[in-house]
Amino acid sequence: MTNLPHHETEAHRDLVGIGIGPFNLSLAALAHPLAELDTAFYEQRPGFDWHPGLLIDGTTLQVPFLADLVTLADPTNAWSFLNYLKTCDRLFPFYFAERFHLQRAEYDAYCRWVAEGLPGLHFGHQVDAVRWNSERDVFEVDFTRLGTDDGTETLGRTYTRNIVLGVGTEPHVPEPLRPLADAAGVPVIHAADYLQHREEFLAAGHITVIGAGQSGAEVFLDLLRHRPVGREKIHWIARTEAFAPMEYSKLGLEHFTPDYTHYFHALAEPVRDRLVAAQWQLHKGIDAGTIAAIHDELYRRTLHGDWPDVVLTPGVHVRTAGRIATTRIELHLEHEQQDTRTRLTTDAVVLATGYRERPLGRILAGLAPYLRRDSHDRPRIDDQFRMVLDPAVTGSVYVQNAELHTHGVGTPDLGLAAWRSATILNSLTGKEPYPLPRRTAYTTFGLQPPDRIPPARQHRTITPLVDGR
Repeated sequence: MTNLPHHETEAHRDLVGIGIGPFNLSLAALAHPLAELDTAFYEQRPGFDWHPGLLIDGTTLQVPFLADLVTLADPTNAWSFLNYLKTCDRLFPFYFAERFHLQRAEYDAYCRWVAEGLPGLHFGHQVDAVRWNSERDVFEVDFTRLGTDDGTETLGRTYTRNIVLGVGTEPHVPEPLRPLADAAGVPVIHAADYLQHREEFLAAGHITVIGAGQSGAEVFLDLLRHRPVGREKIHWIARTEAFAPMEYSKLGLEHFTPDYTHYFHALAEPVRDRLVAAQWQLHKGIDAGTIAAIHDELYRRTLHGDWPDVVLTPGVHVRTAGRIATTRIELHLEHEQQDTRTRLTTDAVVLATGYRERPLGRILAGLAPYLRRDSHDRPRIDDQFRMVLDPAVTGSVYVQNAELHTHGVGTPDLGLAAWRSATILNSLTGKEPYPLPRRTAYTTFGLQPPDRIPPARQHRTITPLVDGR
């Protein structure tokens, strides 16, 4: 590998995005029509890639198709899902399919279409450091261009007045299982890698799925559907007290509105922390349709009188884990309500144990002296999705999907992507290229009324008919 000297770009960009997942892709799509903005987005992966290990056949998003990258901020934007269908000549098939919720594979294909068409997206570029240059009043962003045709890696630097972090989340592996998951050749994987190992796991003698969220349910259902009747040999265990459905009532969904986000942000830090923990069922439960499909499949397997060889146990956590006889895995389990313990021997483990925000320490090390933090050493983030920085820094660092502690359960929700992107662009430009709704929920969260209540609809006066007319 040959390291070439830094190439310094003298032009100062208005915005540099770090990471290109759905959220920064949304921001790039909404920024595209704004000719006055000079933007660039960097991503270390070679191309757009959205949860490839979980694109199981038939699985769908848990938000409607209107929650694409742009529509809820700008329905006329060229990068909408409906325009994607039109470009692919699939509008009529979609119309007759009557699908309100997209299949995940279709959402991934839509995002790839946007990523391939938008200018200013730089894949294969790893951002190494961000610093504040007080003499120029700009951020310096150092990056490495990976995998060039001649095998070299070139270093680069760009300058920008503003940054947006969209580096996303990473798979979470519980501490007792980390040594096994990290060991080569041991069949312990995170659900994020499920499809890459699916055939190997289907051939295993006994399989254990850990985690009762949507991913765990989808993996369990896929395994169940493809294992022999009566010889399924699957355990499904989880810490939660039940295999619980996700809250999906219409008023419950108002927790994923800008109104609730504003309300949550204004709460005291200890209250916000309690709420995040208590509201897990708003975003970590299982889609009711998936629960029904699991029950239907289990019921189908009892038609001849025998019960399927599966065990579903909530309220259980893994205390320790290890290998036995070089080929098998032993899980030491504890049931919290019964205060009992047991051992489970299995041949393969799928960890549907969720995701955690990707650490920002490496990228933001150069800004650490300027960052303002809360009592838990987390970045403080204002209502415009900006990190609170020392006043000496005149630029802004915006965040996407790294503000659960300040903005609540809607943070990772695709349905708020376009609204958050529009909020950032309005803040960045000091204008209102994307007018945002004043009210988005029927629920009034708290005792303070919303800023503006729409006036009651006025019924038109009906002119009575006159005889003979």
